[in-house]
Amino acid sequence: MDTELCSYPELNKHGFTCPVEMTMDVIGGKWKCIVIHQLLDGPKRFNELRRLMPRVTQRMLTLQLRELERDGLVARRIYNQVPPKVEYSLTEFGWELAPIVRSMMDWALKHGDTVMEHRSQSLAETQA
Repeated sequence: MDTELCSYPELNKHGFTCPVEMTMDVIGGKWKCIVIHQLLDGPKRFNELRRLMPRVTQRMLTLQLRELERDGLVARRIYNQVPPKVEYSLTEFGWELAPIVRSMMDWALKHGDTVMEHRSQSLAETQA
């Protein structure tokens, strides 16, 4: 694979030097892939996502959903009822990320213990 700047003129015009950089710009961030992962099971309301992701703040989840919606990966549907009901779901475009997110999950299940062992070892070495 050619990784030189001039090899990706279709990305260069948008300010990116490689496809991975552009992808990380779209799905990077602490919570975006987790939001996508949760939406693989179907549409979710905001508070349902909050319950499924207890460590994310309301403000951060709102920001991540807005960015995913802006980039065309997530659709926001507002139902005309009282009280208002809003659901978030993956768009067809967003569904194209499903294999990537599932691969990330598989990688974590396969290598998670090893990563945590390395972290513990590194912490022990820095405290010694």
